[in-house]
Amino acid sequence: MRSLVVAVALAASCAGVSSAQAFDESKYPDWAGEWRLGPPTKWDPSKPPGRGQEAPLTAEYQAIFEANLADQAAGGQGTDPTYICIPDGMPRAMNVVFPMEIVITPKTTYIMIEYLSMLRRIYTDGRDWPRDQEPSFMGYSIGKWVDEDGAGRYSLLEVETRNMKGPRAFDPSGIPLHKD
Repeated sequence: MRSLVVAVALAASCAGVSSAQAFDESKYPDWAGEWRLGPPTKWDPSKPPGRGQEAPLTAEYQAIFEANLADQAAGGQGTDPTYICIPDGMPRAMNVVFPMEIVITPKTTYIMIEYLSMLRRIYTDGRDWPRDQEPSFMGYSIGKWVDEDGAGRYSLLEVETRNMKGPRAFDPSGIPLHKD
């Protein structure tokens, strides 16, 4: 009886192993390791951060920017949601203020951000957008791997993110993002 239990357990474990599928990692870029912030995020790298960036804003958003700067100068948050412990969310989370790690699989690329244990999933399995998706701080992302030079290796991940929950900010400078 004991040998029958061992044989069944061994067969079950082998069945699980045989269904595992390997994928060709050589087709994907090697983005392994921990990623950290480089120079400050800027719209125009030739200009200083903050007000020096002179973002291309409409009159409406220039007024919001000026109000944000005045609020920050008075000790307020401007439009910075992290001031009240709301997660960065998209797109600010991708500024990599805190370390992040990227894990690539054929169907999903995961971006794990250390700050507040944020996880961004980028689905690369060809799926369509869900009809009823609840908004979240990281949004819902669908991507596509691109072989830019035809060498048989992906070098670019194109991503679109929808259903982002607000409030949102690009960075702490006060430069506003459009509501949608």
